[in-house]
Amino acid sequence: MFTQTERLIATRNLRPKRKQGFLKIISLFSFLGIMLGVAILIIVMSVMNGFRTDLTDKIIGLNPHLILQFNNENDIEKLESQLSKKYKEISVTRSITGEGILLSNKKAKGVIIKGIDEKEKFQFFLNKEITKGNLNNFSAGKVMIGGELAYNLNLELGDKINILSSSFTDTPFGSIPKQDSFVIAGFFNSGFYEFDQNLIYIELNDSRSIFDKEGSIVDLELFLKDPFLAEKYKKNIEILNPNIFVTTWSDTNKSFFNALKVERNVMFIILTLIIIVAAFNIISGLTILIKNKTKEIAIIKTLGLSESSIIKSFFLTGFTIGFLATITGVFLGVLFSIYIDEIRNILSMFLGINIFPSDVYYLEKMPSEINPVSVVVILALSLVITSIASYFPAKTISKMKTTEALKYE
Repeated sequence: MFTQTERLIATRNLRPKRKQGFLKIISLFSFLGIMLGVAILIIVMSVMNGFRTDLTDKIIGLNPHLILQFNNENDIEKLESQLSKKYKEISVTRSITGEGILLSNKKAKGVIIKGIDEKEKFQFFLNKEITKGNLNNFSAGKVMIGGELAYNLNLELGDKINILSSSFTDTPFGSIPKQDSFVIAGFFNSGFYEFDQNLIYIELNDSRSIFDKEGSIVDLELFLKDPFLAEKYKKNIEILNPNIFVTTWSDTNKSFFNALKVERNVMFIILTLIIIVAAFNIISGLTILIKNKTKEIAIIKTLGLSESSIIKSFFLTGFTIGFLATITGVFLGVLFSIYIDEIRNILSMFLGINIFPSDVYYLEKMPSEINPVSVVVILALSLVITSIASYFPAKTISKMKTTEALKYE
């Protein structure tokens, strides 16, 4: 693609004379700008990918993968039987969800009450999410509450709380909300403030009683071996019974994931501008280099070197800077992403501050997930920007007139 003569000219251009030291500075800034832009882009994308994966795991760990809501009680038994026969890999549980008020220590807090089958409690909780208490103690008359809610209401294990539901019961004095007393069996920590602050779990039969839904419609909640196939199962279930309302874990958190996606795309665009700005240094450097070498270019043209070869040699000069900077940036970005938590710990010790505290972000370490596709896209994008930045200054050589350049020599 490039002849030996073209490579030789490019190599000489990359080693400017001492009196052309300004070109060295421009080339250095071009190299550093592109290298840092690529490295930072890879690091930021890796951290955001890690955040998305960790948060997705937390959402999947606490929420059912599909929720089926019914209008007809007869449809529940029928569909549950169909699912158990057709999909052996699906775990099906029953639940009732409603709103209520938690009363304790002269304090009141609006909460979401979720009734789950005691036999299926391990579907809803991972052992690492139980911060206090024992999941085996969860049964009728017991309640599991979020750690944030317990902290705000100053609650401890074994404390009694009253729960008022949104259902009413008739009395001689009029309608009053149904309420019941429960004993705290444990605290959970999902890693999401909204869940830990507002969500409580009680046994399914207790929820039937408090919501006055004895023998009535319940929701079916499905747990899959691969949660990312939820959309596929949703379509299949809707074919089995089009009269039910099916939502997936991604549907219930759609706004959250959309926000993450928008933030990720915006960060990609902003950080790409760093590479573009650095590429302008290549343009300015090559423009100055071509201006300073007008005489030399005219001489080698006179000696018979074609104009296209000269253009290619100066293009190779700029592209070499961008290529080496891109490769170095990819290497540093990937290396930094792999050891980002170790680097965070070193910086925390050196600066004396806790960078990325776990009690704020609910993550034990700074997440990082290197996506090979993203790395390849960043590498290709950087090389394209570098190629464009190198081509236009080199192309100006075609406008140069040899006679004008040698007129006063």
